Amino acid sequence: MSEPSSQPPAAVASDPTPPAQGFALGVVGAAAFAHLLNDLIQATLPAIFPMLKSNFDLSFGQIGGIALVYQITASLLQPWIGLYTDRHPMPYLLPAGMAVTFVGIATLAAAHSYPMLLLAAAIVGVGSATFHPEASRVARMGSGGRFGTAQSTFQVGGNTGQAIGPLLAAAVVIPHGQSAVAWLMLVAGLAVFVLLRLTRWSVQHGQARLASLAGRRGSGLPRGKVVQAIVVVAVLMFAKFVYIASFTNYFTFYLIERFDLGVQQSQVCLFLFLGAIALGTFAGGPVGDRIGRKAVIWISFLGVAPFALALPYVGLMATVVLAVVIGLVMSSAFAALVVYAQEAVPGRVGMVSGVMFGLMFGIGGIGAAALGQLADARGIVWVYHVTAYLPLLGLATALLPRTPGGRI
Repeated sequence: MSEPSSQPPAAVASDPTPPAQGFALGVVGAAAFAHLLNDLIQATLPAIFPMLKSNFDLSFGQIGGIALVYQITASLLQPWIGLYTDRHPMPYLLPAGMAVTFVGIATLAAAHSYPMLLLAAAIVGVGSATFHPEASRVARMGSGGRFGTAQSTFQVGGNTGQAIGPLLAAAVVIPHGQSAVAWLMLVAGLAVFVLLRLTRWSVQHGQARLASLAGRRGSGLPRGKVVQAIVVVAVLMFAKFVYIASFTNYFTFYLIERFDLGVQQSQVCLFLFLGAIALGTFAGGPVGDRIGRKAVIWISFLGVAPFALALPYVGLMATVVLAVVIGLVMSSAFAALVVYAQEAVPGRVGMVSGVMFGLMFGIGGIGAAALGQLADARGIVWVYHVTAYLPLLGLATALLPRTPGGRI
């Protein structure tokens, strides 16, 4: 795969000419497109929770259990995969992981019991765990030093897939039943094809790219500051992804209960929220490259707090508008947090990416399970009153250490 930015990813993949060292739009774009396909599949699982709840007579706690199995499976494996591939590159892990996701889709489509649903969620989680560290590394290879822009472009692909997932579920799966999940095997097949071509470029040019970028990284933080940074980042990730989990897993239930919407109408509202997340993520990386990571993190948390606090008290139209604003503003922080962590521990791109995506999935999964239990005990509307305070944990941003040479 060569790198003229005017060519589409598929056409770029077969060109064997040596890469230029600037921003490789074809490479980063291909990684983002693969991320779109991967996360479209992942997003379909929570999008069909209302159907599964009805078909299998599940409680909110059991719905949270499915989310937990998926998220924990993905989160526990990702850091170890990233750490191992930092030392022993395995570029073909990308298409292999997507093949695992293919198997998970087939299992979900054929599941006839709650344990089979849990097994399908676990298999899809394994596929996700193998995808994110390696794909994030390839996006960094193509960054040409514009790390925030590359990371946000890569991430916005995933967010776009997450936004499309509920629409696809509403249009295809919900009307035709659980077996229609099997159509997603076509999406997984396309992703395998894209990742095989992206892997070919990585094998040919990736190590040279990483070597050229090595001189641009800073010296990192001393050990004590690394621990401080990890603790603060974990707090910020907790606030961000537990709050977002309340939307991705339960926003449809909230709209159905509070405003008596139908399932498909509520899925459209969820799509608007997830679309706002995609747009905010895309903006966050380039802005962070210009004004600094810390400024973006401050804005993304404290800027969203008034809207989060107001959301449980407004009507349907205002709820949708506030949800869009919340998704747009809060999502801008993720690329900044990932690049900040990579600057804090330079030379460990796979491990850091694995830890960050692992935290995202793990915190989201634990949060989804806990919120499901709270919804069973106190009601889904009550849950949204409590989670509205989570963005205030963004005050912890003040404790982030400055990275040497980093944009913070």
